[in-house]
Amino acid sequence: MKVTVGISNRHLHLTEEDYKILCGDEPIEQVRPINQPGQYASNTFLKLKTDKSEIDRVRLLGPLRSYTQVEISRTDAYQLGLDPPLRESGDVEGAAPITIIGPCGTITRNCAILATRHIHIDHAKREELGLLNVDKVQVKVPGIKGGILDNVSIKETNPAYFEMHLDTDDANSHLLKNNDEVEIIVNEK
Repeated sequence: MKVTVGISNRHLHLTEEDYKILCGDEPIEQVRPINQPGQYASNTFLKLKTDKSEIDRVRLLGPLRSYTQVEISRTDAYQLGLDPPLRESGDVEGAAPITIIGPCGTITRNCAILATRHIHIDHAKREELGLLNVDKVQVKVPGIKGGILDNVSIKETNPAYFEMHLDTDDANSHLLKNNDEVEIIVNEK
């Protein structure tokens, strides 16, 4: 079974409280929707800072969440001098500390993670594909730098756009781009 690829560049999610500290009372402006229903890229860019380095112009994705989270790649982590844990989005337990700088304020939170490779899927599609009792799959990547990606999580949300999310490091290592197709491999137990 095939699934399209969505490449996830570094970005952040904010709580309403943290957004107000960083950006004041300016409403979030949507630039464009992203494939996952109800989510969008905003025109808000913030700076990430550590004692070692900083990365400017990191996009805020909306809408606001119940958690603040910074998703970076391993390459970003090296630049920033961090060793963030690999986590599902929304799980910031044990996350690395990072400072976020906005136009109105600054916060430091334990919220930097490396996001797991994951496939967004809704319940109906999961049932249709026989993935109801499957939490992780392998994915076969075609091409000259193809290979097998292990430990790809099945992430059920309703609604969901059926798509595999990879960070830029995983995508670049396999020469993948947005909307490329890869093949899901389910290992029978």
